[in-house]
Parts: sequence; structure tokens; C-alpha cells
Amino acid sequence: MNTKVMGIVNVTPDSFSDGGQFYRPEQAIRRAVNLVEDGADIIDLGGESTRPGADPVSWEEEWNRLEPVLRGLSPRFSGTVPVSVDTYHPETAERAVELGATIINCVYAEPVVDMLQICEKSGAELVLPAKTAETVPGRFAGAVPVYLDPMIGFGTTREEDLALLKSVPGLAKKGRVLVGASRKRIVKKLTGEKVTGKNVGGNLGIAVWCAMHGASVVRVHDVKETVQALRVIAALQ
Repeated sequence: MNTKVMGIVNVTPDSFSDGGQFYRPEQAIRRAVNLVEDGADIIDLGGESTRPGADPVSWEEEWNRLEPVLRGLSPRFSGTVPVSVDTYHPETAERAVELGATIINCVYAEPVVDMLQICEKSGAELVLPAKTAETVPGRFAGAVPVYLDPMIGFGTTREEDLALLKSVPGLAKKGRVLVGASRKRIVKKLTGEKVTGKNVGGNLGIAVWCAMHGASVVRVHDVKETVQALRVIAALQ
């Protein structure tokens, strides 16, 4: 098992789990550094909340949030810790790779071709919805390293999320899989715990299961606990 841990840094005022905690650039930079110290292999920066009902923001506003954080992290992480940017705006993606981001995490299907072009030019990797991978133009096959995201919690029911999680072993046979289920509604529904942050065990259960069934990356908030759990599982295997 060689699953990497992607630590989440939300540079937003309204994310469902930690909105506003890391909104200021210095807070976000400190958070990213702390997550790496906790064992994160990758840092994922998000400048817009994708929770259900969240108000969309322009790419200009998104970039205003992300730019100072990327500039602050580039000299610290250059060549050592990959930085991912969670965005569906090609304008943001273009600017992010120029400042050192090496992964673009795109959660919607519509801009995928634009994102593939940006990644092809820059050498960055792309996270895309697993279903979208089937429609990617052939010219990008092999040219852009991609991760398949089953898209847990994007307007899905409990049963649909369970089905998506159970699809991980099959997806892992097709390519690299990135699973982002951390603190999603499915965890609350499965554990019965309604308070965010009180169901770490549920989040770990999903992360460990995904890792044991072929996920290449788990995207999580609770990095230290996830790293510890995966180390134990790896030793036992």
C-alpha cells in the first residue's frame, strides 16, 4: 500500500467544515506548513467552497484568495511538497501553475478539456471526475497524468455515496484514484454523529478502506490521524 495523504487548506470564509479558520493568507500558509509537519504528502488549496448551497465566486475573487498563499508556499515547498489547487476556473489554474502548483483539482466536468490543455503545457497533473475520464479526447491519453475522483458528496444520497465508495476498487484497476470523502455528509450519516470534528473515527474508516482497496490519494482534513492509521495498516500488511 502506497497511498498518499492530501491535506486540505480551505482559503474561504464559508467552507462547511472549517470556513474562515484559514481565510487570511498567513493563517492558510501556517496551516499548510503544519499539515506537512503532520505528514501530508500533498497540500490542496481551495479558494471557493463547493459545499451544497455555497455561493459561487468569480475567478478573480478566487485568485485574490489563493495568490498570496501560493506565493508564500512556493519558496517553502518548491520541489519537496506538491501543491494542488482545487478550482474549476481555467483562469485560476493557469495562474496557479505559473506560481508552482503541480496538480489541478477540478471537480466539474465542463472545464476538463481546458484544464487538460493547461496541464499538458505546464506538466501539471489533473484530478477529474471519474465519469468524465471516459470522454477525455484521445490526444490527451498519456500526455497528462490524471487522478480519477469518484466525487463523493456532490449532490448525492447516502446510497449513491456508498456506491461510489464501493466503486473505488474497480476504478483503481483503471488508473490512479483520489478519494475526497473527509467530513462529507456520508460520514455523519454512517456514524450518526452530527457535530463536525467529532467523527474522526468515521473519516479514518473511509480513508483506510479506500487505501486498502487501491486509492492512490486520500484527501483529508485530519492529516495526522490519517497518516498514523495508514502507517499501522501498511505495517500489518
